[in-house]
Amino acid sequence: MIGKGKSISHTNASMAYGWNQEKDASVVLKEYLAGETPQELTKEFEIIQSMNENCNRNTLSFVLSPTIEDGKKLSKKGLGDISKTFLKQMKLTNRQAIAFVHRDKAHTHIHLYVNRIDFQGKAYPDSFIGKRSNKAARQVAIEMNLKTVQQVQAEKLKPLQKIRSEIRSIHIQVQKKERPKTFDDYIKKMAANKVKVIPSINKGGTLQGFRFEYSGINLKGSEVHRSMSGGKIANEIAANSSGEILKHSDQAVNIAGKTLELSTNMITGLAKKAIEQTITKGIELGI
Repeated sequence: MIGKGKSISHTNASMAYGWNQEKDASVVLKEYLAGETPQELTKEFEIIQSMNENCNRNTLSFVLSPTIEDGKKLSKKGLGDISKTFLKQMKLTNRQAIAFVHRDKAHTHIHLYVNRIDFQGKAYPDSFIGKRSNKAARQVAIEMNLKTVQQVQAEKLKPLQKIRSEIRSIHIQVQKKERPKTFDDYIKKMAANKVKVIPSINKGGTLQGFRFEYSGINLKGSEVHRSMSGGKIANEIAANSSGEILKHSDQAVNIAGKTLELSTNMITGLAKKAIEQTITKGIELGI
């Protein structure tokens, strides 16, 4: 099961989406609410929200997605229990909440809306709410004997164990024997061993990591092995180049003639590697 969460200001529009009958929507949880339409529910939320004028995004919106197989087996009560257990994990009990299930597609999912303002007028902290939502969903899945996203991923990757092992072996061989000093060099050396390395770039042009294509299979670095995340590959190249990768820019690199900003994780990892190298050199020089 996967959980997503964010704080929103468009309560009425979100409630209307949740209660969309074209999506075969039905209510599976209703806490401290009497309304029967999105407009009535929004007004009830607003009565409590008026106690805190400083909070603009005063509704919490969550999407809880069991696996396709689990979703098919879950009853209306079971989906309601997921919502209740999730609220407990997030410490969001004793406040207005409503959850709708959508079954219009193969992937059954829950839209859960919670008043961010409690009955004392205090706003629920929403920092890192997306990450916390996913963690809570995982705990709910474990508690209710449902599949977690990690279990689904493991099942997906198990038949590819041989391919993953071969890609990792080629990566280790390239890093140990050929010691590439730039990302371009690494990509070329992997290609020479029949592994296509594809930079993973987000919409903002930031390098997040790499995908690996081999024998017709395309996998993220972390799916090949945890040691092949973008940050760890960057650290290996930085070690090979004695920090040269950091000299031109602390936040960007050149790949195939393009300048790409590095993700926060990659920047942090490279900065740590630079510090380690400085300390090592100081020890060697007796400083």
